[in-house]
Amino acid sequence: MIRSTALALLAAALTATPAMAQTYRDRPPEDEVLYFLLPDRFDNGDTANDRGGLSGDRLVTGFDPASKGFYHGGDLKGVLNRLDYIQALGATAIWVGPIFKNKPVQGPKGQESAGYHGYWITDFTQVDPHFGTNVEFKAVVDAAHKRGIKVYMDIVVNHTADVIQYRECGDCSYRSRADYPYSRKGGVAGAAINPGFAGDGDHSDANFAKLVRPDYAYTPYVPEAERNVKVPAWLNDPIYYHNRGNSTFAGESSTMGDFVGLDDLMTEHARVVAGMIAIFGGWIDRFGIDGFRIDTARHVNPAFWQAFVPAMLARAKARGIPNFHIFGEVADPEVAALARHTRVDTFPAVLDFAFNQAVIDVAGGKGTDRLAKVFAADVLYEGGEKTAHRLPTFVSNHDAGRAATFIQQANPKISHAELLQRVQLAQAMLLLLRGVPTIYSGDEQGFVSDGNDQDAREDLFGSMVASYNDNHLLGTDATTATPSFNTANPLFREIAALARLRTSHPALTRGRQVTRFASDKPGLFAVSRFDPKTGAETVIAFNTSAELWTGNIQVETGSTAFRTLAGACPANAVAPGSLALSLPAFGYTVCAAGAAK
Repeated sequence: MIRSTALALLAAALTATPAMAQTYRDRPPEDEVLYFLLPDRFDNGDTANDRGGLSGDRLVTGFDPASKGFYHGGDLKGVLNRLDYIQALGATAIWVGPIFKNKPVQGPKGQESAGYHGYWITDFTQVDPHFGTNVEFKAVVDAAHKRGIKVYMDIVVNHTADVIQYRECGDCSYRSRADYPYSRKGGVAGAAINPGFAGDGDHSDANFAKLVRPDYAYTPYVPEAERNVKVPAWLNDPIYYHNRGNSTFAGESSTMGDFVGLDDLMTEHARVVAGMIAIFGGWIDRFGIDGFRIDTARHVNPAFWQAFVPAMLARAKARGIPNFHIFGEVADPEVAALARHTRVDTFPAVLDFAFNQAVIDVAGGKGTDRLAKVFAADVLYEGGEKTAHRLPTFVSNHDAGRAATFIQQANPKISHAELLQRVQLAQAMLLLLRGVPTIYSGDEQGFVSDGNDQDAREDLFGSMVASYNDNHLLGTDATTATPSFNTANPLFREIAALARLRTSHPALTRGRQVTRFASDKPGLFAVSRFDPKTGAETVIAFNTSAELWTGNIQVETGSTAFRTLAGACPANAVAPGSLALSLPAFGYTVCAAGAAK
């Protein structure tokens, strides 16, 4: 169903006063609307690079477009070719999944998959040949910048591809520092090694110079065929890795264990800190990118980030990028856990998993107070509400899965029409509430995944994956078997209109947010947002129930006259401090008052 307000929304947005500065470099992070894509699953602009320059079957090249766990052929030329599409959606910045050269295939026999997602890096200095070249990435960045669109890179510091092996075992369990100290080989009863090493708490060059043997827990080695596969060359030495076996994702193993077998870098090591600063500072220098999303941020020790983050911000500033946006992936729905990383690790922002969970719950039929609780905890972030405005918010992503999937799971008997309405409501919450809205590619085309991870990484170009192509998409009779770049899809149109509405009104990008109403039941959720310069109030209300909602919402007593930005708004307050609204099932409205006196 195409909402009747969509075109009115767009017209209002295009005639409003822009909130953004004249040049893209001047825009602060909260002014952006992000569009996140995995290059392999977005568009195939050059079939010649589908196999990454390799010859052989899929276990060599990683290419199998019919398998959800292998490369499909999408690349940087595909991104370049679709900048018109991304801009039409209203995105002002593109978050590009990792593009670094990866180990093409890894995994136990019979369970292999490919590095199409980009998180199994071997060479941190060049683009994976499956995606193109460094020159082609520069072309994407330059072309985006000419349009005023920023480009964020997805980077990995925690680990590399699985190259290092252990002589004692294959799938090795974690061995702690207490049972396997750095000072003994293979346990507390082993031979003395690494004399004078004071432990990983002393991050000095002098201390780590005394760590010369990595066989305190296991005996690590690099297979001959991969001895020099990592770039820069220092990454090939096991001494720069923890080598303690697989993480249990609890206790010390959370930052020192191998992430499902991936080689876990010893980020306490002074050489690793300097090396990573040089690697990623180099990408800023050469390409002039605008931000970093940092993968697996919670699995790296805080001292590393305390050095790395300021170094990247300084590097960007020196390159003429004053608003470089850094945010870490901390996959936890609890605000306290997220906020800790802004205080202890000094992250300027983190991905807002708490917002994600709350919107999924509320749009799926749970009480609207779940959103209110998230916003009430904004004070916990370092910098408080100002920092909360810079948290990238999302309702779907490549790891967590898609909003449509979870809303459908929460309502098994839901009709496709109602599912579309609820998903549109979730996207409206994303684009109208505080934070930096992040749209995951495919959401605007009505993708409904089977689950998370590989199941939520569908192709936007014509797919050959059967489990993708049998899904019923929202707002269309098409499937993912045909290219999904339809600008007439009702979700595309609504997101595009809301994105332009947002970026045209400072209250919706930078405005302070006050919760006006929430309940432990489905129904009304309302907030006011205030223009940071004029103080003018904008009231945003959502109805999460299947019934018409009619009632009054508290507003400022000075907010007396209103104009409609979306939905339907009365011309005047019903009384000083009270606005009467009527919201259809799963509807929303945006009402702007005049400037505060």
